[in-house]
Amino acid sequence: MLTKELLKQVKQIEIRTRGIVNDVFSGEYHSVFKGRGMEFSEVREYQIGDDVRSIDWNVSARFGHPFIKVFEEERELTVMLLVDLSGSLVFGSVEKTKQQIAAELSAILAFSALKNNDKVGLILFTDRIEKFIPPKKGKSHSLRIIREVLSFEPQGNKTSIRSALEYFNHTIKKKAIVFLISDFYDIGYEKILRIVGKKHDLIGIVLSDPREKEISGSGLIKFRDAETGDIRYVDTDSKDFKFHFRETQKRFDNYRKQLFISSRLDSINVQSGGSYIKPLVDFFKMRERRW
Repeated sequence: MLTKELLKQVKQIEIRTRGIVNDVFSGEYHSVFKGRGMEFSEVREYQIGDDVRSIDWNVSARFGHPFIKVFEEERELTVMLLVDLSGSLVFGSVEKTKQQIAAELSAILAFSALKNNDKVGLILFTDRIEKFIPPKKGKSHSLRIIREVLSFEPQGNKTSIRSALEYFNHTIKKKAIVFLISDFYDIGYEKILRIVGKKHDLIGIVLSDPREKEISGSGLIKFRDAETGDIRYVDTDSKDFKFHFRETQKRFDNYRKQLFISSRLDSINVQSGGSYIKPLVDFFKMRERRW
């Protein structure tokens, strides 16, 4: 059953993100993510100014005057959202958790696809595949995706990006635009990332929280690892702890950055407490310049 609170959250996200899509992302999405190519539409009589290279010589010979072939862009695309729901996504030191931000980003991308008549699907994952929603069109389908990202209760707590990409690679055969939304606290997915990136348009959306970069000294604090459940007491005033904490974060960041760069894949960094609009706009502008 859908609770009133969940329905309220979904409605708020819908109102907020649909406005953003209409005002900011609609044109950029269409121009950056193009169709699969040109598809034959019809044959019509030649008009002055038409490209002579488009003349259909067989039809022209049959009727005794020139006809040209007309092509249209094969526009329909498939957008897949691969969303990490591991334990670390429930963390948030500002006003929203990383999971809530993932839901809003999913909404923006789903509504952008909806506005451009594209299909959108969803894979929720932890260290296993939690749920697969096949690509479809329609507003109700987009709203379902938001609900699932917000409220789905996963069985696993850990993270396996490799498993998510392998499942996607075996399930979706037609070329797709793939947004991998995660905090990327994982390793060992190099090979499958490159395989998927060569076949599909794969973009990483990297979620982070300010407290994951730098922790303030607050004395002895009990920490619980959201993915393993391990509990330990840590002296946050300790210089050694602060050093190892920063170095651990740097290792994950450097691993992901170098992997995406070497694989020639794009990524977008989104931090809790900040606006996700600017990183998305910057990404679209960068893509437009590249095209």
